[in-house]
Amino acid sequence: MIHTGFVPKDLRLDSTDRKLLALLARDGRMSNAALAEACGIAASTCLTRLRALRDQGVIRGFHADVDLAALGFALQAMVSVRLAAHGRAQVDSFRGTAARLPGVLAVYHVTGQTDYLLHVAVPGAESLRDFVLDHLLTRPEVAHAETSLIFEHIRGDGVAHPGP
Repeated sequence: MIHTGFVPKDLRLDSTDRKLLALLARDGRMSNAALAEACGIAASTCLTRLRALRDQGVIRGFHADVDLAALGFALQAMVSVRLAAHGRAQVDSFRGTAARLPGVLAVYHVTGQTDYLLHVAVPGAESLRDFVLDHLLTRPEVAHAETSLIFEHIRGDGVAHPGP
């Protein structure tokens, strides 16, 4: 799924909405009753607010934080990809394929010398080499790929702070 970042212009989040989002960012499995209690609102009000946040596209989904090493993917990397050309056809072609490549966890379209960053998980160094050679450098729209190993990944608080 490619997210365009579209959120309605007239969207207004109050402090309760922001607190709900912060709580869910920390623990997406928190029950409606616990969320309501933490925010000081009725459970029915909490449910209505959560539905509205989903309907407005603010809450896009809930995901499990999986230990990739436990699944046999001991090595993670960020692969920087520079395209050979930047026409719509080349960008669309790469974007349409990148997320479906084996081992790709996330695709970031970025600015600078790099056009895309791919977060990948693979069993080991040989698999990473094969991924780059077989799935990236063979693509005509890819001019260059550079790999950085991830030694450690620490999830940040992000939106877990209620903010203004």
